[in-house]
Amino acid sequence: MERDMGTTRKTSRDSLAGRMSQSFGKVANAWGGVVIQGINTLGDISLFTCRMLMWMVSSRPRSGTLMQNFYAVGVLSLPVVALTGTFIGMVLALQSYHQFKTMGLESKLGAVITMSLVRELGPVLAATMLAGRVGSAMAAVIGTMRVTEQIDALVAMGANPIHYLVVPRFLACVLLIPALTIMADFMGIVGGYFFSVIVFGIDHAQYLKNSRDFVGGFDFFTGIFKSVFFGAIIAIVSCYRGFHCQAGAEGVGRAATSAFVESFVMILAVDIVLNMFLDGVHSTFWPTSGSKLF
Repeated sequence: MERDMGTTRKTSRDSLAGRMSQSFGKVANAWGGVVIQGINTLGDISLFTCRMLMWMVSSRPRSGTLMQNFYAVGVLSLPVVALTGTFIGMVLALQSYHQFKTMGLESKLGAVITMSLVRELGPVLAATMLAGRVGSAMAAVIGTMRVTEQIDALVAMGANPIHYLVVPRFLACVLLIPALTIMADFMGIVGGYFFSVIVFGIDHAQYLKNSRDFVGGFDFFTGIFKSVFFGAIIAIVSCYRGFHCQAGAEGVGRAATSAFVESFVMILAVDIVLNMFLDGVHSTFWPTSGSKLF
């Protein structure tokens, strides 16, 4: 009897170990497939970017198409960027004021709000709005052209679709996102000033003085510099997803969603890398100047 019970326990343990091993193998295979697919996608995007850069250097895009994209990317994005920037500044002031007041540092609120906006929130906010409003539209438009074989028609007529469709959108995003970032910074600072000075009663002169003392030109340069990379990411990822859209209305919707999600994730990842790079450059060449470099 005892021998039978021992055999049963051993069989149960072996069965449990086998099931756990199978489950682990399935999870490993699933994650391995995701990693391999991600690497393949990055490789395809890199080749897509190289082809786009070659066409951008070798041939100038049509001015009419370029102006249309400038209008769609820049002018039509200004209201939403300005509005969200204002609200972000207000929320930042509202959340920070009570924390600073407990420490008697509410006069430093201007420096915190301005620094947060010009270095991080301004460029990331502008890029997020651009990815949601413009990037998704790019993927949807190009994806629809792919599904309806309009891109094949361009090739049949002797036009290169990357030069005709991608280069103008890339230039519009890269050249105009710095202006959108400046708008987000300005409106965020205005919103933060309104809540801090008008609502909470912080001294006007102290608020502005601390903003000038703690925020310098290098901080503004950091935000503008990063925004150029964010614009490039949005244009490349969105156009790539449009070109590789699957057939049908569902494929177009999936391409638009993937364009926004992947752009946003890559923006955050690149933001970390660029922050580390810029902090290293600043500490190497100007170790004692602080943010007041110029």
